[in-house]
Amino acid sequence: MAKLDALFKHLKDNGGSDLHLVVGSPPKMRIHGNIVDVQGAPVLTAEMVKTLLLELLSEAQKNLYLQDKDLDFAHALEGVGRFRCNYFFQNAGPAAVFRMIPEKIKALAELNLPPVIGTFADFPRGLVLVTGPTGSGKSTTLAAIVNEINERYPKHIVTIEDPLEFVHQPKKAMITHREVGAHAESFESALRAAVREDPDVILVGEMRDLETIRLALTAAEMGFLVFGTLHTNSASKTVDRIVDVFPATQQAAVRTMLSTSLAAICSQLLVRGADGKSRCCANEILISSPGVANAIREGNLNMIKSTIQSGGAQGMILMDMSLEKLVQSGKADPEDVYMKATDKQRFQRYVGQKAAMH
Repeated sequence: MAKLDALFKHLKDNGGSDLHLVVGSPPKMRIHGNIVDVQGAPVLTAEMVKTLLLELLSEAQKNLYLQDKDLDFAHALEGVGRFRCNYFFQNAGPAAVFRMIPEKIKALAELNLPPVIGTFADFPRGLVLVTGPTGSGKSTTLAAIVNEINERYPKHIVTIEDPLEFVHQPKKAMITHREVGAHAESFESALRAAVREDPDVILVGEMRDLETIRLALTAAEMGFLVFGTLHTNSASKTVDRIVDVFPATQQAAVRTMLSTSLAAICSQLLVRGADGKSRCCANEILISSPGVANAIREGNLNMIKSTIQSGGAQGMILMDMSLEKLVQSGKADPEDVYMKATDKQRFQRYVGQKAAMH
């Protein structure tokens, strides 16, 4: 048994999301957004870190790590979970971060997400984007949507990830998991191949570059249901990001493509819970409509915002509205919400309220 396994188990038992190993300090965990020391663990030397890290690697991975100075892969520990592992070097020596991927895929209802997100599983085709900063739960939300499809539809789902995170057991659907590096050279090559694999649904773990974005748009246009992630924090910024990736001469054509293929955008932020010990999720949701398609084609981002604002009946909501609901219901810490809100003025009064309560 690898020595790291005890730390992985400790991470799970304490409800942590990430484990950090760095020379010169004890192992650290991220719990509810905060970094804390693993109690009773020794300060790590370069030799200790090296020994811990190399235990998990095959000979080929070892050579890659030493040659490229960083490495991404997934590691599974039975009864504990899967871990997304990132090895790197920094000024004091070798280091690593492990992100916990729960073994059990949570259902949408368990995640307390807006019910409209469940309807994404019913879309016959189109591009659905789940966006937000690193660590905002994008993979968890996508896994829950894929699980929903798996439970209800006899479809073929192809997932392309780097590394492979959630592993779905087939229920009604057939699922093909592909890991970049292990089963395909790149997101781009895997996506090119995916459209020939008779899929109904394609999940692209990360839309990193122009070619991957272009292929995802094309696949959605061809009639597949395509899910992807981006590191943007609102619907209008997501539209902007996709268009801006392309050279100016292609942007008008990309707007047209996106206007016809976009089905929905769900942006996520995790904010500190009112108890200071938990976190809750705020979402901005855009569902496509003729008005949205028009706004995308014309590059009118303000129109996208006002469409979301007036689309409450369809389940649409702006991020600031979602944040405000969390504060008003007493679920979120007003100060953290204030820091993450776009319209700071709107949230000023809640920060004062908290101070008055203490």
